[in-house]
Amino acid sequence: MGWSNLSDKPWLRHYPVEVPSTCEYPKQNLAHFLVQTASDYPNHTALYFLGKKITYRQLLHSAYRFANALANLGVRRGDRVAVMLPNCPQAVIAYYGTLLMGGIVVMTNPMYMPRELEYQMKDSGAHVIVTLDLLYERVAKVVPLTGIKHVIVTSIKDYLPFPKNVLYPLKAKKDNLKRDVVYGNGVASFMELLEQATATPHEANVDADRDLALLQYTGGTTGIPKGVMLTHTNLIANTMQSRLWSYRSQIAKETYLAVLPFFHVFGMTVLLNQAVYTAGTLILIPRYEVNQVLQTIDKLKPTVFPGAPTMYISLIHHQNIKRFDLSSIRFCISGSASLPLEVQESFESITGGKLIEGYGLTEASPVTHANNIWEKRKLGSIGIPFPDTDARIVNPETGEEMRVGEIGELTVRGPQVMKGYWNKPEETAKILKDGWLYTGDLARMDEEGYFYILDRRKDMIIASGYNIYPREVEEVLYEHPDVEEAVVAGIIDTYRGETVKAYIVLKPGAKGDADAFKAWCKERLAAYKVPKQYEFRDSLPKTMVGKVLRHKLAEEEAEKLKKNG
Repeated sequence: MGWSNLSDKPWLRHYPVEVPSTCEYPKQNLAHFLVQTASDYPNHTALYFLGKKITYRQLLHSAYRFANALANLGVRRGDRVAVMLPNCPQAVIAYYGTLLMGGIVVMTNPMYMPRELEYQMKDSGAHVIVTLDLLYERVAKVVPLTGIKHVIVTSIKDYLPFPKNVLYPLKAKKDNLKRDVVYGNGVASFMELLEQATATPHEANVDADRDLALLQYTGGTTGIPKGVMLTHTNLIANTMQSRLWSYRSQIAKETYLAVLPFFHVFGMTVLLNQAVYTAGTLILIPRYEVNQVLQTIDKLKPTVFPGAPTMYISLIHHQNIKRFDLSSIRFCISGSASLPLEVQESFESITGGKLIEGYGLTEASPVTHANNIWEKRKLGSIGIPFPDTDARIVNPETGEEMRVGEIGELTVRGPQVMKGYWNKPEETAKILKDGWLYTGDLARMDEEGYFYILDRRKDMIIASGYNIYPREVEEVLYEHPDVEEAVVAGIIDTYRGETVKAYIVLKPGAKGDADAFKAWCKERLAAYKVPKQYEFRDSLPKTMVGKVLRHKLAEEEAEKLKKNG
């Protein structure tokens, strides 16, 4: 890529000596990580699921069986296979099995409703979907409307140890969970397909730079979701970049707490691919539940715990946090939303480990920046670009590079940047220009090369002509001792165009006093940034990964306006 000198990339001088600024990425099938690790550490535990252990040898054999089962169903290289599962062994087997036979994985959120699912299946052209018996009813509704020919159904109990596997159906019945599946006519059992297939090694040769490993849907919050085309090289590069960054992690020695979902690209890269690449053990947790997470850390001693800020917030505010030993946690990368300083400091003091903020987006597999874990970091910043990753701040209108400290749009380039959007050349052209990915995030870079995200361009509030960045106001609210969670959004104001509204979840026992909060903000912010309205709520609308949905709040406000018309 040829950078002229260090002054173009001031961040390189903050790289730890252990981290190279560039690296070679092998041109291979992404699933080769699993083949390699199973060959080097066959008896090492790959997965731990609610008491059951699966070794790397067993995992690879199951993935080969799944690859051969797909081939038996007529699935060919380049065909799309949807995986609609929470974090469980079947999700890992289906993911690597699809990659081994040269298929393209379409990770699908198990929370999707039929309308969202129908759109994704039609758009991706998936012929096969792997799902749970609990989700079968939803999937069955959309099959006739899409090109899906095969539905492969599994159950949580299939990989539970005895006696949990026997008790699970009873508990499911008691909880009124529907598990009825009609097999035949294109509906097959996951376990039966594996049993009928051979474990003959099957690893498709791929053109790693061009062939897709994954279609990851994004942008549901900005209109219709788009399929991000990620190649084998994109995902291999980001897995290796993340590994270089966490250089103290040891091969075959780390235990990863896998609570971030694998169907989100952050969980897939920093948990699934990275653990398999480094022969780590993944503790699979199907859904985030604070008590279960605390008990798991206390008992199983995971060393790495990537998450979203809301997860760390719920842990540090848990009333019985002192009863649990969390000292096994050595480092955590927080992503998917900004990490409040108070949360970072509390979490580090409780665990004794490191919690750093990183930044990424689905279009970059996803990580592009992170703070140093053990060396210099700057609180409030997203850190510095990863190895082989370049970043700059440009004028969103002209594309011209901004000076140090000036606010503009963050653009990035590197081997982890997507090939484009699936079947959407116009959308691709808007965001990929000359190899640079335009992120849509407003940011600035300081003189040392540390980057600071201010907000999504579309989240910026413009009140009486002033630009207001929600994150800055949120940081001030988080400093208030009564605040558990806070989010700030722009609402329509006939006089100012937009005005600032704060939505606050209080800590137990705290009182919501809007005047007191206003006074708190006035002492710390310019008058035009101070929220004019305060709404105290029990909870905030969130995505599966714990990102607060600002647009939902905006929609609620629009509804109110209509009613009060």
